[in-house]
Order: sequence, then C-alpha cells, then structure tokens
Amino acid sequence: MLPISKRARAAASLTTAVAVLATSLVAATSALAATPATACAPTWSASASYTGGSVVSLDSVNYKASWWTTNEKPGSAQWGPWASQGACGTSTPTPTATATSTPKPTVTPTATATPTPTATATSTPKPTVTPTVTPTPTPTATTAPNANPDEKCRPDGMAPTPGVKTPYCDVYDEQGREKLPNSLDRRVIGYFTNWRTGKNGQPQYLASDIPWTKLSHINYAFAHIGSDNKISVNANAAGNASTDMTWPGVKGAEMDPAYSYKGHFNLLSKYKKANPGVKVLPAVGGWAETGGYFDASGNRVASGGFYTMTESQAKIDTFADSTVAFIRQYGFDGIDIDYEYPTSNKSAGNPDDFAFSDARRGQVFDGYVALMKTLREKLDKAGAEDGEYYMLTTATPSSGWLLRGMEVYQITQYADYVNMMTYDLHGAWNEFVGGNGALYDDGKDPELAAGGVYTAYKGIGYLNADWASHYFRGAMQAGRINMGVPFYTRGFQNVTGGTYGMGGTAKAPAGFNCPAGTNNKCGYGAEGIDNLWYDSDPQGNAVPAGVNPIWHVLNLEKGVVGDYAAAYKVPTKITGTYERHFDTVTKNEWWWNATTKTFLSGDSDAAITAKADYVNSTGLGGLMIWELAGDYSYNTTKGQYEMGHTLVDLMHTKFASATPYGATKANADRAMPTQALDLSLDYTEFALGDNNYPINPKIVFTNHGKNDIPAGSVISFQYGTTDTGEISDWSGYKTTTTAKGHTGSNVGGLKGDFHTAEFVVPTGGIPAGGSITNQMKWALPVAQFSNLIVTIGDKKFSTTYDHPRGVTVVDAPAATTGGGTGTGTGTGGTGTCSGAAWDAATAYSGGAKVSYQGREWTARYWTQGNTPSTATTYGPWADAGAC
Repeated sequence: MLPISKRARAAASLTTAVAVLATSLVAATSALAATPATACAPTWSASASYTGGSVVSLDSVNYKASWWTTNEKPGSAQWGPWASQGACGTSTPTPTATATSTPKPTVTPTATATPTPTATATSTPKPTVTPTVTPTPTPTATTAPNANPDEKCRPDGMAPTPGVKTPYCDVYDEQGREKLPNSLDRRVIGYFTNWRTGKNGQPQYLASDIPWTKLSHINYAFAHIGSDNKISVNANAAGNASTDMTWPGVKGAEMDPAYSYKGHFNLLSKYKKANPGVKVLPAVGGWAETGGYFDASGNRVASGGFYTMTESQAKIDTFADSTVAFIRQYGFDGIDIDYEYPTSNKSAGNPDDFAFSDARRGQVFDGYVALMKTLREKLDKAGAEDGEYYMLTTATPSSGWLLRGMEVYQITQYADYVNMMTYDLHGAWNEFVGGNGALYDDGKDPELAAGGVYTAYKGIGYLNADWASHYFRGAMQAGRINMGVPFYTRGFQNVTGGTYGMGGTAKAPAGFNCPAGTNNKCGYGAEGIDNLWYDSDPQGNAVPAGVNPIWHVLNLEKGVVGDYAAAYKVPTKITGTYERHFDTVTKNEWWWNATTKTFLSGDSDAAITAKADYVNSTGLGGLMIWELAGDYSYNTTKGQYEMGHTLVDLMHTKFASATPYGATKANADRAMPTQALDLSLDYTEFALGDNNYPINPKIVFTNHGKNDIPAGSVISFQYGTTDTGEISDWSGYKTTTTAKGHTGSNVGGLKGDFHTAEFVVPTGGIPAGGSITNQMKWALPVAQFSNLIVTIGDKKFSTTYDHPRGVTVVDAPAATTGGGTGTGTGTGGTGTCSGAAWDAATAYSGGAKVSYQGREWTARYWTQGNTPSTATTYGPWADAGAC
C-alpha cells in the first residue's frame, strides 16, 4: 500500500562532510580552431564502447577518450571522457555552447578522472546517469512565430515541450488555473484502492461508493512497472481486480457493456462518463510496488521497479510509451507517479527494496528527473495529437530527512501539481509517539528533539505539513501544491509519558520482532482491535502499527465493536475507553486509552477542518486523501460507523466557497519584469543523503542569449523559508540573503514564503553561450530557486529558467564598448583579446576571463599561479580560442 506501511524516518544527520569531487555537468564555450590540421578519425558511434586512448571524430573535430565510455557524445561535457584533439577534415567546425551534457552510462568506467579542486575533499559525489535535460526557452508570441495558441493557459512555471502545441486550455483557464468540477475552487483528490473488493466478507469500497459529485480527482491505486518496464495491472490475468473482476448483485456495480474491459476500470469509466469533470488518473508504484510488483497470483516480484527502470533512457522511453498507450486504452486523464523514494539517503523507503535503492542511491534522483521530463514530453505530444491535455502528477515525501536526499526537487517544472504525503510523520518504526499528520510544529516533536534537530536548525522542525508546504512553495505556486491527509490512524501501545500519550515513548518489549529496516530499534505498535487495517509480514503475521480507518476508531471511541471485526480477524472485545483529543497548536487529532496506554492518531473532523482552512488561507491547491475508504458515515440501524463520505462532504463545503487558488510563483511584493533573458540554472554535485550537510551544490548559470551578461550585473533570487535563511557561497561571489521571509522557530507555522538573496556576476561576466558556477551552501532542504531577476545597469529582467507566463524573451543589452583592454602578446595572437593579460600573482574566481600567448582562457574555478594551458585536461583554465 502507498503510505500505510511507510517508514518516514526523520533522524537528523549533523555530519559536516562536503561533496567535493567534480562530476559537474557545467557547460562552457568550446572555441574550436578554425583551420583543420589533420584527417578525421572514424566517426563516433553511440552504440560502440571505447577504451582510454581511442580516437574518433564528430562534427569535423577529433576526440580522444580519457577512459572507457559508451553512448557519451564527444563535446557534450566539458569534463567528460572525450578530450578535443582539434579540427579535422575540410570544414570549419561550429563552436558549441550547451547548458547540459549527455550523462554517463549506467556502467561506471573504471578509470578515475582528476577531480576539480575545492576547499575540502571529504566525500564522494554521486555519479550522474540521467539522460540529457535541455533547457527550454519559454515560447512567446514575439519569439516564436508558430507559438502555441494555448500558451495563454499554461500554468506559471511549467516547462513547455518544444515544438508541441500542448492543449493547455483543455484543462486550464487563461490565468493558468485548473478548471475544477463540482463548484470547487480547490482540489479534493481521493486515492481509490483496488484491494477493497469485499474479499473474505470485509467491507468493500467500489467506484460506485465514491462521492463523485464532491471530488475533483480520483487516483487509482495501483498500477505497477512490469518486468518488461511497461505499465501493468496484470490485465491478462483472469479475475484481476482492475479489468476482469465483477460484483454480481451489488447495486451500482453493474458492468457497462460499452467497454471491452470489466473490473474497477469499467466502473471508473462508467461513473466518469456521468461525471465528466472529475479527472481519473492511475497511480503507479506506491510503498509495496516501487521496487517490484505483485504478480497475478499475489506474489511480490522483486524486479527493481522504478529503481531499475530509470537506469537508462531506453527503459524510461519504454515505460513512457506504454503509459501513453495505457491512458488512451482506458480513457484516463493522465498519470500519477508514486515513487517511494528517489532519495539518496541510505535505507530509505521499503526495506524490501534496499538491495536496489542502496546500490543506486547516487543515481535514483537523476533517473526520477529524467522520467518526469520524458513523461511530460510524451504526454504533451500525445495530447496535441488527441486534442486533450494529459496530466502528470506525483506523490512526494514531506519529511525533511527524505527531502535532504532529493537535491532541490528538480521535477517541479514537469508536474501539473505535487501531492504531499503529509502523513506517516510518526509511527512504530521508532519509539517516539507523535501525530500521524501534524499541520504545524510545536517545538516539542519527540523525534526531532531526540535527534537534536531544533538545536541544529534554530528551532525549525521539519515533520509537519506547513514546513513541507513551504518547501514546495519555494519552487512553485501555491495552487500546484496539494496537502495529503490521512483517513486512517497510526498508533502505539504501552505508551509512557507525554500528554495523553502525545510526545511520550513506546519502546518495543524485550524479544519483540522489529520489522525489517528499523535496526531492531522499533517502537511498540498497537495491535489487535487497535490495528484493523494491518499489513502482514512475510510469514503472514499481522504487523503491529495501529492502522485503522477513521470509521473504526470512531466506533472504538463510542465503545462499539463493529460487525466487521471478525472478518478482519481481530479481537471483538474492547478494554478501557478511548478519549479523543485535539491540539490547537499542531492540529493533531488523536485517541487515548488510559487503561491500555494505547495512542491512535489520524484526521477526523477537527483536523480536516483546520487543514481545509489552511488551504484556503494560504492559496494551496487543495487536499489529497489517503484513502477514500477510510471516510465515515453513521448507520443508525446498526448503531455503528461505516464507510462513507462525511469528511469529503466537509472538504467540499469548505472549498466550494473558497477564492481561486494562488496561480503565480512570485508573490505580489516581487514584481517580475515582463522581459526575460534566456538564462538557465543547473544544480549539480550534491553529496549523498546524510552527507549532504551543509547542502552545497555547484549551481551553473548558463547564458543562452546572443550577448554577454556583463560583470557587475546582479542576480537576485528567492528560496523557501524552510531553510534558516543564511545562504552563502564558497565561490567568492558573496552570495547573501537580503531579506528574510521568516526568522526564529516555526512553532505555529512559517510566517513567509521566501527568503531573498543575491550575488554579483564576477569578472568576465557570463559570456553568450557560456556559464558561471556558484557553489552555494545552506542548511535545511529547499526546493529550487524561484523568481530570478537579473539587473544589468538600470534594467531588470526575469529569466526563462522560471518558465514565466506572458514575457518577451530578449537578449542582454549589448556592450557599448569593448569588454577588456588586454591584447594578445604571445605567439599565435591574431587580434584583440577581450580579457586582461594573465597575471601569476592575481587570484581568479570561476568564470574569470584572461588572455595568454594569443589565446583567451576562462577559469573553471578559483585559481592563482596556475599558467593557462591545455596540458592538464581538468586544470583550472579552459581554452576559449585564439585572439
């Protein structure tokens, strides 16, 4: 199941190891010699393998392999395996200047390249294996004669697919807001699971039970990735729930003969036909099927799932193509990706997947980005062909521990929205008793306190929905963020301390068999009648976790043993009484049995009211429910609570009278210029998992315009208030925070959305087609930078990096005079050099330009006393050509 068995570990790592070996995909201008000197070697082939010393040619340039390589295009990576040997043949090569590079293959070469020197060298960087992600300029009427007429409906910040007239207006209005059904101003998204079929006499929840007139979206859980890397629901297996099962005699579950398939998909299609505004998306993966899948017999196949499918572009293409076909076949509105989790943290996610995830922890996030980019592009192309917009959404973790290993969440430009899994924030994977889905921090979270997190991060706690909302708000508008709510409980038994159990501990007794992945340090999860929706271990035994639908815990509160208890094989006797509690600070809702010392936490009326009010007041997109079958109604005849839609009704009431959600990345107090420079950002060289402290990637700013961005220009950007607001750099650019959106602890919530920071473009500027690299550092996870403004003189520009709406892409103002006074003084100088003559006594920062012996040189990183030369492939100076 998606989150029901999840270990949302949040132990804080205070290690200070810094990733330093260079694996950057920094782009740089390679000025090639204009006069060919030698014959061209055999043409490079993407399918061939080359050993160190091999020579090939491509585009009239010879290249020599520095180490073993395959499928890595020569000239695409500044510090890749191929070293230019100069022009060949009879034509003059074209200088190249790209912002990205073709990634390394999944097979790691054995040769070791010389690392880029940095201030410290303590940890191994993660290898980069992703397919090329090419920055895409935002199309506008002024820059694209064949511009997409639906550009006016594209959501702010979403990357358009080049050359495709994506039909955004099918789903979005001209403000870029999603057009929602059922009088809703915010989304109500419900996960509908395929396993509540009425088996063994247990209550069933079918498509006919969904409150279709109160929801905006339905996510079907789950499809999976088959061994052939294609999306699957075991459709060829007789009796499968998705496409073949039937429910004779069940009112409302009659099959619609208009469809060639049966099962849940038939009923979903049937009810969607009657409710065409509600969007239905299959969700792929989940907790149990991220690293494998269940076959037709119900046995789990450890195939690797997302972890192995995202190892290569070929596998990703196979999956994406099959997804498009799947959506078309069954009439879905898009796809939801529930990858748990593409993080570089060790032993994160399902313990059954550790053999796959831990072995690939340096690659999984890159693969996730490549997957989302590929899906976005293929869905857009299919949508343009079909005249229908296909959505791409994703379920995201909310724990700061997990997000630390997910770089800066670079998929936000490809997703229509994110569904934050803001639940499972506490559970029996450790002994600390806390709420299942806190809205706010109270400065007393027992797990964070024990890990020293409050001390390390100036009082900021990261196990709450408000912190997670601000994490994603740093990268996207509020309306593309949905908060997850649990219609189920998690709980403990034998709790000691705390306030009605909250904040106490529940240590597992001696000899207790802790679940895999907890290092035998688990808590004592509630069991028996307090664990109705239990999972089973490999031996078929119930896993104590205190998991119950809300309707069951309401019966416990009422002292009622429901008539369903025997079907779930739990005891039918209640000991003690269950009192409901609600904390006005965190908005945690829980039930406490003082007799058995049992604690159960989930969201009922009070918590849902508080979270719906939060969504309305902050401009978030809506609420996401795991899972619909946990909602309740009251059966007066039986005198018990059962499956229903009371909480969904509450959400609908709240959101039918709300104002439209926030549709712009920038807040009103940061006016974004209507002219934009073609400038991209790439975030590179993150350390793995817990070593990613401080968070200190090298951020590459690449100028795709025709004119230089001159030295002295100011680049200002905003980042989320989930961090302490003290960003700086190791590049000498003097990056500083100029305005803080929040200070102090986050008790009761973060007060603002953004911190604002800036730095000055260094000597040499950002050449047309070139890049500068700023190695920045901060403390707590943030999701990307937003709302970039480049100030050149007295003019301000936004950037295509933000994929803004309604801008005109322009070039930087042309320089009125030459940029430098130095001239070529060495042999071979044929013209005026723009860079000052190199001086052995001068310290140069990355991006600095000098002239030496009749050639231009650009510094790759800080250097002093190193003579410009090509003798060392990975030296500090990049040859920029003759001058």
